[in-house]
Amino acid sequence: MITSDCVLEKENEKGDEYLVDTSVWIEFLNGKPGPAVDQLKTWLMVGKVVGLTATIYQEILQGATAEAHFRKFQTYFSQQPFYHPLDPVASFAEAARIYFLCRRRGLTIRSTTDCLIARVAIEHNLVLLHFESMATVIPALRLA
Repeated sequence: MITSDCVLEKENEKGDEYLVDTSVWIEFLNGKPGPAVDQLKTWLMVGKVVGLTATIYQEILQGATAEAHFRKFQTYFSQQPFYHPLDPVASFAEAARIYFLCRRRGLTIRSTTDCLIARVAIEHNLVLLHFESMATVIPALRLA
């Protein structure tokens, strides 16, 4: 089990697919310890399906500090499962609704991109591993 700021979620059922947010990947790639990183390591070791969105992919590549790292990240992450918004208009509107609901309930989301990532997780019924706490206002969002 992983705790988020406000949420404690149940262990995931076998067969679940996972979406790992940029913040967790960056901590993992930098070798920083923590419960989310430990969970990611476990999933990778047991062969769970761990995917990303195009935005997460871009953010990971932007974090490269050397050309060799960029190429290594590009090679590895481009081979992972990608999840995309199901509808080019409605998915973004629903992501905006997530931001709106969080703001109304006093939660500050660090970027609107996080809301789109959450929406993609909901649309694909993925378990999201991240460091935010928006699941407290989005019941459909499944967190690790």
